Amino acid sequence: MIGTQARLDELAKILAIAAEPAGEAGIAKRAKKGIPSVRERVHMLLDPGTFIETSALARQPGQPDALYGDGLVTGRGTIGGRPVVVISHDQTVYSGTVGVTSAQKFMRALQFAFDNACPVVTINDSGGARIQDAVGSIASFGDISRVLEKLSGYVPQVSIILGKCAAGSVYGPINTDVLIGTKDSYMFVTGPDVIKAVNGEDVSAEELGGAEVQAKRGTLHHVAETEQEAYDWARNYLSYMPTSCVEQPPIVNPGLEPEITDSDRELDKIIPDSDRAGYDMHEILLRLFDDGEFHEIRAKFAQNLITGFARVDGRPVGVIASQPLVLGGSIDAACSDKSTYFIRLCDAFNIPLIFVVDTPGVLPGLVEEANGVIIRGGRVPRAIIEATVPIINLVVRKSYGGAYGMMGARQVGADISFAWPTARIAVIGAESAVDLIGKRQLAAVAEEHRAAAREFMINQYNATMATPWVAAERGYIDAVIEPARTRLEIRQALRLLRDKSPVKPEFNPRKHSIYPM
Repeated sequence: MIGTQARLDELAKILAIAAEPAGEAGIAKRAKKGIPSVRERVHMLLDPGTFIETSALARQPGQPDALYGDGLVTGRGTIGGRPVVVISHDQTVYSGTVGVTSAQKFMRALQFAFDNACPVVTINDSGGARIQDAVGSIASFGDISRVLEKLSGYVPQVSIILGKCAAGSVYGPINTDVLIGTKDSYMFVTGPDVIKAVNGEDVSAEELGGAEVQAKRGTLHHVAETEQEAYDWARNYLSYMPTSCVEQPPIVNPGLEPEITDSDRELDKIIPDSDRAGYDMHEILLRLFDDGEFHEIRAKFAQNLITGFARVDGRPVGVIASQPLVLGGSIDAACSDKSTYFIRLCDAFNIPLIFVVDTPGVLPGLVEEANGVIIRGGRVPRAIIEATVPIINLVVRKSYGGAYGMMGARQVGADISFAWPTARIAVIGAESAVDLIGKRQLAAVAEEHRAAAREFMINQYNATMATPWVAAERGYIDAVIEPARTRLEIRQALRLLRDKSPVKPEFNPRKHSIYPM
């Protein structure tokens, strides 16, 4: 008969093996790669001492030498004191690939997040589907995808990309809300060796799917220098998020700086006198929000548009802003995708939107037309119209043409629309307008006086047509405000909109609308 102490000893032995399933070989593999253990990674992410592991003893049935954990560590802990589910691939066990057993662990963890309405963070360092599990492995990815879809828009989902992630281990993360990669991480559907074998094409892993490449493509939302910086970025991102869509985002240090400050007054001089002069929109954003904090998303993708999170009165807001330093702040196909995604992310999790506008319009040209700027740009106003969160529109300088609606104009969906006295709101800019509608007048002017006449007409257009006064007089914007008062005006506006409820839609028997794709 086996006594209690013997059973306890056996448990201790099994748990020790499960903690390092690959044994000395696994330790050596990590040392060679210079990476932490899978559980060290989890502890680097979570609040100290809060991790509770689940299914640590799971392994493939019918195989006496099968490794515990099956290449995956799952469990629960807290970030900033709030609950979160964590799923992390173990590179030392079957190269972190997903087999039938680990897929079951994965789905149980996701189902726990669904049942308990808490965020999910996955730490991905995986070769994808496990070849040895054949169809069972790829079928399991289908099962995981169905559970991921249930969570989308219900709880925040964050994916951290480490090492070389391929095939199934990139299709899962791309269907989560944000992807964070370290600078030496990679993402691709098929690796360089497979590509060379299939079509003879020589390509490096860096060219194919290195972190910088994927960030510029918009696949990665942030590239971190180190693993710890990736975990810190994820923690900061989640600090702006509610635990689920049925809750409100957390409040941090409300009610700071109730009066106009010196930093606010700097906004009165921030817009250059010349319409052609650029400036960094970040300089405005840092003066509009609590503590000058701004958590930027997709900073390396479509840099003519800035997206990110800040706080107003301690409450999270999503910010979409033109960047005049890049393409003059024009809207192109790439930043249309960036904007649509961000609008829907914020709307899903009850985060108000603030548009800060200085754009000369939609970027013209053959390249942009070929890039599908019509289709991709057409999704932006649709996303704004469908959003139910409070929306504030602030025009600081140019708001021309189709970009007027794509940057949250009141007629598309803003609840409150502000403009600075420096705002110019029109179909097109003065130079283009004069060249089109003043063509005959200029042709009638003597050539030696034509440039001066054109300059006079441009100034007249700017003074009489492309002004905030016309928009205010006709009720298209709600107020022209002093730049120095903007921070306080936004705070007051959001207080007024705090209890905004979704408009009850008129009856419509459709299942859903159809986005231009």
